[in-house]
Amino acid sequence: MTQASATPQIVDWSAAAQIAARLAAPGPVAGRDELAALVSGLRTAAGDAVGHVLETTRMTPAGTHGADGGGLSPVAVVDRASWARANTRSMAVMTDGIGTAVAEISRSATSAGAQMAGAAEIGAVLALLSGRVLGQFDPYSGAGRLLLVAPNVLQAERALQVPEQDFRLWVCLHEQTHALQFAAAPWLAGHLSGRTRSLISGMARTSAELAKARFDRKLAVIGRSVLDALRGEGGTLMDGMLTHEQKAELADITAVMALLEGHADVMMDAVGPRVVPSVRRIRAKFERRRDGEGRNTFDVVVQKLLGMEAKLAQYRDGAAFVRTVERTVGRDGLNAVWAGPENLPNAREIADARAWVRRVHG
Repeated sequence: MTQASATPQIVDWSAAAQIAARLAAPGPVAGRDELAALVSGLRTAAGDAVGHVLETTRMTPAGTHGADGGGLSPVAVVDRASWARANTRSMAVMTDGIGTAVAEISRSATSAGAQMAGAAEIGAVLALLSGRVLGQFDPYSGAGRLLLVAPNVLQAERALQVPEQDFRLWVCLHEQTHALQFAAAPWLAGHLSGRTRSLISGMARTSAELAKARFDRKLAVIGRSVLDALRGEGGTLMDGMLTHEQKAELADITAVMALLEGHADVMMDAVGPRVVPSVRRIRAKFERRRDGEGRNTFDVVVQKLLGMEAKLAQYRDGAAFVRTVERTVGRDGLNAVWAGPENLPNAREIADARAWVRRVHG
């Protein structure tokens, strides 16, 4: 990818991928046989999870998806560097065209210095995140792809001291639920990318209009904020750059992300101990890990800088929404949320599930 192309970019995504891959830590040490068993076990778990997710969620893919033996999506077992590179490609797709819009306001918007500043910012953040993500469904790479980050799964298994087979299946239940969300609602990826692209473009324009003379420095902040917006998060770096309307738009995007994460969290546990015998023990230990048991001061600072506190809130707010809706109108009533963009909860409704029920079910 070259940045001298006809379409200006807000970030040198090729450089961001190289920086992220170079800075990503390799992960825990393991022998060749252990690594081979890990990769094989994750692939098996990903395949086994599909049927359980379909049965538990009562959702149906809209068409034929995936290439892994009838799975919901292709599955890739990757290392941390590969995960980081994959995310830069998705972010490039999500932000396509934004550079052109910003360049209309400021000539410096697509300068090499500004692009590299954004690349360094995003590359460093992705490198740090690459050590913390167990899996991810990426709906923006072609028809979608499920990424399982092998070294992180291995590290979590060792830290939590839980049965390997159970834990791998449990992780895959979460990620295959995400795959099913996008398969059952094929409009969802386009809807999210459109709203996010609109938000980031407006944010970039606002920054350019407010500070043309210092836009190169501002664009580095936008680069960091792109990552926040793509993850449905906002932090102090971003808050000062948003108009009232943009804050409202970000809040609604965050509500959808909370739905996706909370729904996957509830469904992975709903499969139950018949399929994952140690599910309750895994959940209890995992929640303590999420809450930061044993974190040092550096970990706390890093999590705040990366917006991971907001990410944890997404899981909990979304899960509470899903459980409340299910208690009120059942699982089939909950599944009305996937019928179309108009049925997605907004920022107010994700915190007040009964308001969503009243609007959608009457």
